[in-house]
Amino acid sequence: MSDSEDDDAPQLSSQALAALQEFYAEPKQHPDPRGDDKYNIGVIEENWQLSQFWYSQETALRLAKEAIVAAGEGGRVACVSTPSVYQKLRELRSELLSVCLFEFDRRFAVYGEDFIFYDYSRPLDFPGDVTAHSFDVVIADPPYLSVDCLRKTAETIQYLTRGKILLCTGAIMQEEAARLLGVRPCRFLPTHHRVLANEFRCYVNYDSGLDHDV
Repeated sequence: MSDSEDDDAPQLSSQALAALQEFYAEPKQHPDPRGDDKYNIGVIEENWQLSQFWYSQETALRLAKEAIVAAGEGGRVACVSTPSVYQKLRELRSELLSVCLFEFDRRFAVYGEDFIFYDYSRPLDFPGDVTAHSFDVVIADPPYLSVDCLRKTAETIQYLTRGKILLCTGAIMQEEAARLLGVRPCRFLPTHHRVLANEFRCYVNYDSGLDHDV
């Protein structure tokens, strides 16, 4: 490889490099996801190759509580690429809700019938029992900060939701999210277990508690 090719190679920012070093320096624990703690955030570790970055406990709790209120008693919640929100909902023992996790990572199949394999590149490829407009609220976090990923995830959201949408993605996606889904940014700012370089926001298309008591 020539020097010019070296110069053209992608370089990690100092923040990303520090986070990567921290990730590999941490002792790895492998709790049994079938045990009593199976709904704990982090019991299934982040996989950076799948662009997985778990929410902080505070954010997962806030989003889960928002979903409970938005869906209402007996409601249905779809967690699209948001496993930490799903885990928090189950940890809260929200028996009055039906919750499904749409996720590419098959490690989450440990959650049984709640798990539905989902590949954003095939946005409408679902099992036959997943019908259109069958969820009261959809919480989604597209795995990649790209217009293509957001557009395909938006197809999924529009198919699943009866109306309410809670989208978490980068601030740079605000205009495209508004165009595709009619959502607006909330006052509440989500945070992640690890510090990310990109600013993240929550977006909704309904009167949400995420705009209050921040």
